[in-house]
Amino acid sequence: MEDDLQSRAQYAAQGITPQTKPDERRRYLGSLRERVLVRMDNSETQKPELTKLFIDHIDDYTGYTILINGKITDNTFLDKVESICSQKNIAFTLINNETAKTDPEATAVLVVAKDAINRMRIEIGQVYAPEMPKTELAQPAKKKIGFFKRLFSGDKQ
Repeated sequence: MEDDLQSRAQYAAQGITPQTKPDERRRYLGSLRERVLVRMDNSETQKPELTKLFIDHIDDYTGYTILINGKITDNTFLDKVESICSQKNIAFTLINNETAKTDPEATAVLVVAKDAINRMRIEIGQVYAPEMPKTELAQPAKKKIGFFKRLFSGDKQ
């Protein structure tokens, strides 16, 4: 308890505010996982089916803020997201600080709320999972009964 008080006093003297969950903030472009509605990583922005899915649902993000990894410069999808957000008045922010990474698993796009929403699934492929194909079950074949069995059992099938 005394160590905690001493470290707070040191931070206050230096003008530093300690940050909650720093590892989580590095992964989610400075935000917290509890605020994330949808996440796409850098490799997913290269997949046409996922980028189309994100764009098709962009109207769902009104009232949220879209955080875009600003260190990914050669990505037409991210440029398109910026353009559509500007047209539709959806808030977006380019993140160029140390939380923005360029490796394939790093976050490229986040849709975040101001407060915690605690979604269990946040990955684009999970949030908008493809609908399962509807297959009709085959009708069970009627069991064929032989002529003599029908003749002697009295069934008229």
